Amino acid sequence: MTESEFLQIDKKTWNKWSFYINIILFIFVALSIVLLILDAYYAGKLSTYAVGDQLSQAWLYIGRDIAFLSVSLALIFFQFFKNLRTIIKRSW
Repeated sequence: MTESEFLQIDKKTWNKWSFYINIILFIFVALSIVLLILDAYYAGKLSTYAVGDQLSQAWLYIGRDIAFLSVSLALIFFQFFKNLRTIIKRSW
């Protein structure tokens, strides 16, 4: 069997899966933004007390939130530009 036989998905199924993936990505984005705001606020409160280990841990949490947010946004932009390229190809 060839590899292309395994990767063939009809358009209706792909559109349904793409919709669900986008919903999950937007939930990740919203959750990452909320956690980023909360963790940044917590790190700001800790910075007034100059606590070393707790402040470092708070910055790690902020880095985690930024990583999740950037990966989610990268996937969303990738899908956006892929769909835009498809639309441009169809209009030619």
